[in-house]
Amino acid sequence: MKTRITELFGIEHPIIQGGMHFVGFAELAAAVSNAGGLGMITGLTQRSPEDLAKEIAKCNELTDKPFGVNLTFLPTVSSPDYPGYIKAIIEGGVRIVETAGRSPEKYMPAMKEAGIKVIHKCTSVRHALKAQKIGCDAVSVDGFECGGHPGEDDIPNMILLPRAADELKIPFVASGGMADARSLVASLAMGADGMNMGTRFIATQEAPVHQNVKDAIVAASELDTRLVMRSLRNTERVMVNPAVERLLAKEQELGKDLKFEDIIEEVAGVYPKIMMEGDMDAGAWSCGMVAGLIHDIPTCEELVSTIMSDAEALIKERLSNFL
Repeated sequence: MKTRITELFGIEHPIIQGGMHFVGFAELAAAVSNAGGLGMITGLTQRSPEDLAKEIAKCNELTDKPFGVNLTFLPTVSSPDYPGYIKAIIEGGVRIVETAGRSPEKYMPAMKEAGIKVIHKCTSVRHALKAQKIGCDAVSVDGFECGGHPGEDDIPNMILLPRAADELKIPFVASGGMADARSLVASLAMGADGMNMGTRFIATQEAPVHQNVKDAIVAASELDTRLVMRSLRNTERVMVNPAVERLLAKEQELGKDLKFEDIIEEVAGVYPKIMMEGDMDAGAWSCGMVAGLIHDIPTCEELVSTIMSDAEALIKERLSNFL
């Protein structure tokens, strides 16, 4: 299947593995890329540019296919060493970067000078248009269904994707709620050039996370996520657990007086405990509603090849039969 995304990134299939904290290591990125998609190393999971350089080198040993690095620009007082991370990306030979969070405008000249293709994650059409304006090569349009941060507009992909198609000139992929061939074909029908999957790729054999995490996703339904930190305008969709229920109780009790410090135990520094140690009640962790569509733990090769063969059958058989 050829789309503007496969042509832009030099990949076989229009499927991208999004950046995920303490999930997007070299093992998973390489497995997705070897399956014909685009794997992503999560940059800020690596504590320093030097650590990122080592992870990139490891990924280069595991695949000769294109892969990217996710770089999230955080609104923090003591900012990570972004120039150092970008230097590690350039020197590691990576030519694709997925940016997220705040606008990457400040760092675009350095990345473009190095020949890097930039795809920016957006939760609204206005942000996608800004990304297009500052020179991003593509955008990942994140609907309200997504795990992690869906923005504050609450627009689901059935509306957001056609709106993006109406406005954008650059290629874009659908993100949020993506799990299978139906997701891909529907996204293409609404104007996208491919899809980005996060939660679905956690439940794969190569994802370097604890088995408890994978089992929790398989066991969950579409009803098992919650939105937290709404009053802080830092909304995040997470898997429900006792820590999340405590967090929501604090939000309800404190209302507009809630401060980040009130919920720090439930959200700060919990990912290593959850993803590495399998302590599923350690805190809030990002998970999409798409968990309700995930029922197995295949290899990345099995997952991607099944999606592509099923998508071809869906287009050629079921859809064409309606004509």
